[in-house]
Formats: sequence, structure tokens, C-alpha cells
Amino acid sequence: MTHSSKEKSSVASALKYYYYFEPSKINLPMKISGLCLLLLTISLGVKAQTSEEQLKEKARKIHEDVITIDTHDDINVANFTAEKNYTQDLDTQITLPKMKKGGLDVAWLVVYTGQGELNSAGYKKAYENAISKFDAIHRLVDEYAPNQVELATTSQEVRDAISSGKMAVMIGVENGYAIGTDIKNVEKFYDRGARYMSLAHQGHSQLSDSNTGEEDGKWLHNGLSKLGREVIREMNRLGMMIDISHPSKEAIRQMIELSKAPVIASHSSARRLGHHSRNLDDEMLQWVKENGGVVQTVAFRSYVNTEKQADYEKAVEDVYRQVGQKVGFKLISRDSIRSMDEQAQTAYYKKYREVRKLSKPRVVKLHEEVPPVDVSDFVDHIDYMVEKIGIDHVGISSDFDGGGGVEGWNDASETFNITLELVKRGYTEEEIEMLWGENLLRVLDEVQAVAQNIQKGQ
Repeated sequence: MTHSSKEKSSVASALKYYYYFEPSKINLPMKISGLCLLLLTISLGVKAQTSEEQLKEKARKIHEDVITIDTHDDINVANFTAEKNYTQDLDTQITLPKMKKGGLDVAWLVVYTGQGELNSAGYKKAYENAISKFDAIHRLVDEYAPNQVELATTSQEVRDAISSGKMAVMIGVENGYAIGTDIKNVEKFYDRGARYMSLAHQGHSQLSDSNTGEEDGKWLHNGLSKLGREVIREMNRLGMMIDISHPSKEAIRQMIELSKAPVIASHSSARRLGHHSRNLDDEMLQWVKENGGVVQTVAFRSYVNTEKQADYEKAVEDVYRQVGQKVGFKLISRDSIRSMDEQAQTAYYKKYREVRKLSKPRVVKLHEEVPPVDVSDFVDHIDYMVEKIGIDHVGISSDFDGGGGVEGWNDASETFNITLELVKRGYTEEEIEMLWGENLLRVLDEVQAVAQNIQKGQ
């Protein structure tokens, strides 16, 4: 005979009442039933606790054994100086101490350039910005932390760094706008360590239309420009992965059609679950599968669950505004922040982080009423894409320090929580290994093999 949990709860409540208020009415059978129920409750509780600990132990072992790679982490050059750098536990989402604590082996640090004017002055400024970020990353690995981290440009260099007990840094370029109109700059970026590049960001570049064209239906190239097509061929020749995160759907279609090598989406999720132009729809996902590429699922709240994040953001912003008023801080829009120069942005975000810290107790309490987008929501995207295009074509990214992070994976120190959720959902160690890095490294190997063949004239 079996009993539902509701039935057991009712019996337990009745027994509790008699024990406390009418003990004389308790007969021997009732005492025996009560004792049995108590022992059963304790047993089930211990079993559940043991099961949870076993899952955590299994997840910890897997997390230690596999190579964990996050393919998109933004940087600020102000955090790459002798006085202030990633060897310290800064209030950024990515630092070496946070990576070590969370068991994150490899971080792709991103040379990001915002979209500016399509003229010589704009290109010059963008190029100088990119070079300053390349230089910053090299200072980290060469001067500040050579005993902790290595720059990797191949899958073997990743494995060698980890085998030696170090972490690895890789470099991606976000927005090919920074190469200007000189295709030779692609090779210059490659020589500085770049192993992927996207051809657009927020707004159309000289190379490619952006996903932002979906908002107003206005396009500059109807996909790729002539120079953009040349850049795709040059990236194939060099062995640089083509990143399809941010360009328009038509540009992505043309990239995949032109490329002789697999592509990646360095930080995109599934549009079916998060209706945002930055996510890939089912047709685009299928293109990536047929191309042999990989989609690095991104833990960016509004891309993961647009509606849930909108509700949460509104509630939290109300708290930030109230707290900000008390310390003389005013929230401004994301577009307004983008229009600031780097110094002004740094000052704004410094004050913003202070307000967030002051607001934390109220925000935590708010979670009870308005739940935030969390690790479970994020892994829903992994599940969806694995089911849709196969586990060979899915990976993981955060977009830390660029707006990314979800509850439970708010910075690199919480990386283990992703592995734990994957274990809870029944993924095997081999599958988790593929998701965390092997799929991405496989694509990198194939891209570099294609380049060798091109350079040999094959």
C-alpha cells in the first residue's frame, strides 16, 4: 500500500495534534504508526540529502576533469595596469582568482569596439582601441601573471597550459569595424593572437549588416559588403574562426555559404526560448549544424528569458533608483552609456556598482516576489539546442563584463553551478566535456586545418 506525500502530511498533522493536545486518546497502533511515519520521514530526508550530496560530488569530479571554456568575456584596459589587474580579486566578473575558485580553465578575452562612423576618423579610432586591448591582454599573460596563465592560440596550447597547472586566455575580436578598410589588419589581429572575429556589432559596419536592422528594417549591404566577403576568405586563409553573433540573418547565411570552414556563434542563444534578435532562430541553428559549427549558448539574462528579465529589471531598477537618489546617482539608458567615452563609462559603472552593493539586501528580498533569470533558465537553452541540432554543435559562454550573467552564474567563481545543473539533468561526463569546451576546440582545429590546406594551395 502506498501513500501520497499529501496523505502522509495529513496523517503526520493528526498525530502531532493528538500527541500535544490529547495524548490520552493515543492508542498503541497509533503510537506504532506515528513512530513508523517518523522513521520514514527521517529516512526520506536523509536519502534526499545523500542523493543531493552524491550529485554534487559527481559534478565536482566532472568539473575538475573536463576543460571548461567561456568564449566571451569583455575587458576594460583600466584593469590591465601594474597597479590594477586580473591577478587581484577586482569587482569585475572575470579575474584569475574568480576563475580559479569557479574552476574556469579558459577565458576568451574580447577585443571589443563599439560601432562608430564609417569614415577614416572612425576607423582610426576603432583600430587604436583594438590595439590597446590586444596590448592589455598581452601584459596580463607576459608581465602580470606568467606563472598563472598562458595565451593559447590552438587547442594543443590550451591542453598544454592546463596540463602545466595554469589557466589559459584566448582572444576574440568583437566587431570587425576595427580593421577599417585595410584587409591586412585581419592578419595583424591574427598575429596578435585573435582566433575569432565577428564582422558587426550594434549597428551596420563597413563589412556586414547587424541584427539591429530587424528593429527598423533598414539594411546597408543586404548581408555582407564586398570587403566583408573578402574578409571571410582571409579569415579562412589565416585560420581565424568566423563569429556569427551580432550580424544579420542574411549576413550569417552569406558567411556560412562563403566559408570553407565551420563557424561559431561566440555568445548567442535560441530565439525560440528568448525572442531577441541577438538569438538564433531554428533555421539559423540548422545552418550551423549543417556547417559543422558550434553555438556557444550565452548566459545573458534578457536573451535567455526576455519577459522574465523585463519584469525583474523593472523591479530592481526601482530599487536602484531609490537607493541611487540617496547617494546622488542617476540611472541612464544603455544607449546613453554606449555614447560615453571610456573614462565616463568607467566612472559611471564604478558608481553603479556601489549602488548595486548598497541595494543588495533589498534586491535579495525582492527575489521572493519577482524571481530573476537563473542557471536553470540558461540550461533550458542548452537542452533545446542539443535536442534541435545535436550536442556536437552546442557550447557555453557568459558575456561577463559585457552585460552577461544569470542568477547562480553571476561571475566566474560560480562556474561550477553550470556543471551541477547539467549533471542534475542527466548529462554524462562525455557530454558535459563536449559542451564545456571540446566542441569549440574541435571547430578551432578544423578551421586551422582548412587554413593549412588553403596555404598549401589545396
